[in-house]
Amino acid sequence: MNVLFQLQRGDFTLDANFDLPDQGVTALYGRSGCGKTTLLRCMAGLEPRARGQLQIAGQLWQNGAHSIAVHQRALGYVFQEASLFPHLNVQDNLRYGWRRLPAKHRRVEWESTIQLLGLTPLLDRYPDQLSGGQRQRVALGRALLTSPDLLLMDEPLASLDSTSKADILPYLERLHRSLAIPVLYVSHSQEEVLRLADHLVLLEDGAVQAQGPVAEVMARLDLPLAHSPGAQALLTGVVMQQDEADHLTAVSCEGEVIWVSQLSQACGTGVRLSIAARDVAISREPTSNSSVLNCLPVRVDALQPDAQPGHVLVSLKLGGQTLLARITERSRRTLALQQGDAVHALVKGIAVH
Repeated sequence: MNVLFQLQRGDFTLDANFDLPDQGVTALYGRSGCGKTTLLRCMAGLEPRARGQLQIAGQLWQNGAHSIAVHQRALGYVFQEASLFPHLNVQDNLRYGWRRLPAKHRRVEWESTIQLLGLTPLLDRYPDQLSGGQRQRVALGRALLTSPDLLLMDEPLASLDSTSKADILPYLERLHRSLAIPVLYVSHSQEEVLRLADHLVLLEDGAVQAQGPVAEVMARLDLPLAHSPGAQALLTGVVMQQDEADHLTAVSCEGEVIWVSQLSQACGTGVRLSIAARDVAISREPTSNSSVLNCLPVRVDALQPDAQPGHVLVSLKLGGQTLLARITERSRRTLALQQGDAVHALVKGIAVH
């Protein structure tokens, strides 16, 4: 479905046009002030001066200046703060959303939502008895129980500490695999995008700079993401072996084996692997007498000077997937790297997440 919105506010102009897949998680990514939250508010009908086009599940929510009211939009909205009702326990907070719909319109089941988000032990607690991550899980459950046709999530982990983020991320991953509705997830965290999103929309100064599958957009050398200090590439593979003695997992990716720190997924399960550009070294020859576990045959797809003086970004193809490597200009000269060269990518097992 196509999303198109325009809004003028002082010196800021929002002029965004992108495609939103019918299901899965689309990450809306960009620097603070680029218009991410404003765009979400437009989609929710909270910006009366916005002009645009939005059709969800066959219903026209916005057409030019004509916009249906917020309460007529079948959407769930999860904010940075959970905003639970303090006088209600978890069960009653959840029922607030559940009761909004007649039984015949409920497409999301109560029990499955409670189990999906691990809320059973929390039902009798009040918001002030919950951790930040637990409160966000309840807020997410409340939004889902309205049976939305669209779920908007505005940096739901931004206000959480690292412990609370670690608590909720596995539930969001589980949600990502289970939902059959489109989710638009606003974030400025590459880690969250890599773990949760299928599709990525990169927003810059109110306009869409790029969009597409996460792995493709993250690895494009013509975009700022690949040049950021924490630049990462995303690989997908299948768990093929668990080495319990060494606490390692073997993942099959493009016909190669990548050893990583032990994963919880069972053999045969699809997984995502994120690898930082700074953790990838390049060798002309395969190495075996080394502490580095992974020596992958790759092809140099592109090279580009990095923002950091004396550094070069190298795009490496592993089959049909892309790795990034950040190396020095001296190393590039020493190896005489050129586009099309067959080389080896060296990656520590502990550097793969």
